[in-house]
Amino acid sequence: MTTPKTWFITGASSGLGLALTRLVLAVGDRVVATSRRGVLPVQHPSLSVVRLNPADRDECRRAILKGHETAGCLDLLVNNAGYGLVGATEEVSEEEARSILDVDLLGPLWLTQAALPLMRTQGSGHIVQISSTGGVGAMPLLGLYNAAKWGLEGFTESLAGEVSSMGVRVTLVEVGAMNTQWVTSGMQFSAPIPAYDELRERLFGTAVVPWPSEPGATGGGSSPEAIAEGILAHVTAPEGPLRLVLGEGAADQIRMVLDQRQQDYAGQPGFQVDH
Repeated sequence: MTTPKTWFITGASSGLGLALTRLVLAVGDRVVATSRRGVLPVQHPSLSVVRLNPADRDECRRAILKGHETAGCLDLLVNNAGYGLVGATEEVSEEEARSILDVDLLGPLWLTQAALPLMRTQGSGHIVQISSTGGVGAMPLLGLYNAAKWGLEGFTESLAGEVSSMGVRVTLVEVGAMNTQWVTSGMQFSAPIPAYDELRERLFGTAVVPWPSEPGATGGGSSPEAIAEGILAHVTAPEGPLRLVLGEGAADQIRMVLDQRQQDYAGQPGFQVDH
């Protein structure tokens, strides 16, 4: 019999967070799950639900400590909470920019800072950051979302080198297309400037902001359950890569980005390849 592990999962009221919560409970582990309203559409004896606004640093610290007190340990932190923002760089307001960085970048930072002392004391732990292919490359009209995910990838890569000797493992999950409501009801939109309507039409098939969607519509791609299974398999393995690529089309998207980046550098002084 293995001792049940305790997971702290943010953004667990829907999508990947909810799928991962259900899967972890099903395999016999404990979950401390967070949502902004403090409720989840699932009940279980091994589930504790905490209300959390990930943009509030003090609230992040209190939530981690409360989860640790409830379960007696903290084995895995999964920073999943986040949202998307559609808007050209010129269109994004100061409030929108600060808000998405607060939730998608600084929220994981505050929770990571709160969890590390507990994991160091235990001599073990695993921090899982939910990134995306948007953390590797950037797309027009998604620049602030990309900025948040690039920042997440940057400090997480640094973190991995800082804590590996302390028994703490770190993973970046780079997710491709996932069949959730993230691209519909979970997406926010900046006020449009007409100069970018043609680009919106070309990229998204519509210049309408926000784009039309049916109630409950999803974005297509891999199921959140399949992504959750990939995460569980990775964290239960004794070792694995820093960057875990999951989801439909993710590997192809990342390969294209890296190929283009290599082409950008090729031919510049210091980057020529000798044959």
